[in-house]
Amino acid sequence: MIAFATLLDTLVYTTSRNRKLALIAEYLRETPDPDRGWALAALTGELDFPAVKSSTIRNLMKDRVDPVLWTLSRDFVGDTAETASLLWPEPDARAASVPSVAEVVEQLAGLNRSTAPKELPRLLDLLDANGRFALIKLATGGMRIGVSARLAKTAFAQAFDVAVEEVEEYWHALEAPYPELFAWAANGEDPPDVSNRPRFRPFMLAHPLDETRLDLAEYAAEWKWDGIRVQLVRVTNEAGDAETRLYSRSGDDISATFPELLDVLPVDAVLDGELLVRGNAQGGESGGAASFNALQQRLGRKTVSKKMLTEAPAFVRLYDALIIEGTDVRQQPWAGRRAALETLMPRLPESHFDISQIVAARNFDHLAEIREGARDDAIEGLMLKRRDSPYIAGRKVGYWYKWKRDPLLIDCVLMYAQRGSGKRSSFYSDYTFGCWNGDPDARIEDGGAELLPVGKAYSGFTDAELKKLDKLVRQTTLNRFGPVREVERTLVFEVAFDSVHTSKRHKSGLAMRFPRIHRIRWDKPVHEADRIETLRALIRD
Repeated sequence: MIAFATLLDTLVYTTSRNRKLALIAEYLRETPDPDRGWALAALTGELDFPAVKSSTIRNLMKDRVDPVLWTLSRDFVGDTAETASLLWPEPDARAASVPSVAEVVEQLAGLNRSTAPKELPRLLDLLDANGRFALIKLATGGMRIGVSARLAKTAFAQAFDVAVEEVEEYWHALEAPYPELFAWAANGEDPPDVSNRPRFRPFMLAHPLDETRLDLAEYAAEWKWDGIRVQLVRVTNEAGDAETRLYSRSGDDISATFPELLDVLPVDAVLDGELLVRGNAQGGESGGAASFNALQQRLGRKTVSKKMLTEAPAFVRLYDALIIEGTDVRQQPWAGRRAALETLMPRLPESHFDISQIVAARNFDHLAEIREGARDDAIEGLMLKRRDSPYIAGRKVGYWYKWKRDPLLIDCVLMYAQRGSGKRSSFYSDYTFGCWNGDPDARIEDGGAELLPVGKAYSGFTDAELKKLDKLVRQTTLNRFGPVREVERTLVFEVAFDSVHTSKRHKSGLAMRFPRIHRIRWDKPVHEADRIETLRALIRD
């Protein structure tokens, strides 16, 4: 546990990507099994201990530290694990030996909601501040140390001089602490046998299209749909039993959330597509797909009601094929894979599958006109795919491009601010903004107007702008509500967003899709910000 705690502590203060890769790689080479496997699972977010949540840590601390001191310290530091690790009372005598990562994982896995408050303090008492920080991060699953799952897998590949694409071919079919994976990569043994297991393969990704003009003789255009990218995998084992799994873009198994898709694929295959839900009206530009707002009602649910299955049935709009009936087609050109997918389509039920249509255009200028005219909520823009491109994991320059439609823009007023997390924990970097629900120039006695929150964003500004915004928040604070500060209405944000939908959860009755700060309007008076009615007019539900 000491080596793992040292690794996390060093990673927190390391900004260089290459240095982070080197640190993780060194740890994986020098740490024995199974500790390194459990540590890798922690870094990639593969561990889950339901009995230990952030609230568990907060309750433990409030029993041991003055609640006001805890609240103020947590607000200032911005990270529960760091605050708790520093404030935890030191025991009278520390244990002579520190538990290993494997021992900690075993103990955490054995906890439940009733035993966690008793057993977790005993573990914390065995460790110093760095060890406590590592333990809490491990237990709660909220690493937030600037290490993505992809970066951790890349470090694994570098540690043992194997291809990261090969690592990902096996990764999602194996379970922590990955003994077969380490045996192959570190010890030169045969690759893990995952042939009869439904497993995720890394997606091929696209680069944003800049000012480049593409030749449509070499590239095909498809709509880019606003759902979630998924991979549907069916495998038949040696006993003849078929098993189907649905994976998200990050490789998470989301099969239980969309059970209606698990028994409808009639052949063994690995298919790439966009998960959508049916809209109320079939046909039209979206082909019956509802907006992302409708899909969002089903995401992350552990159980799905019959009513939800009936009112928002899911389907997959297919983009590509990786494997069809045992034949790996990834090395075939896109045109060949597309033809194979079109041949497969008549065998798939129309209730659960369709295919993303090719967008026909005379030339690139004509395609640009088509893109500008697409304002259906289910469409994000266009995908342009080189007709001779193989299906290669990751982003490869020159093969696929995404050409998103221009975002919608609206002027909003800054209303509230909250500290960020991790490296932004010292700055007020999360901003809530609103629009006027009437005429801001009207006299109070004539009705006036108030600002209603319409969105929240924490991206779209530079580090220099962040410092300036943080200073403004501190100087114009009106009220404090826990970690949230209400500020004077003095600043206008030009906010970019993809779409807007009705929402019962917000006082304004509206919710933006992917809001981000497009520009800070230091020059604009707040009474010139937009009104709720302007935003409401953009709803296309």
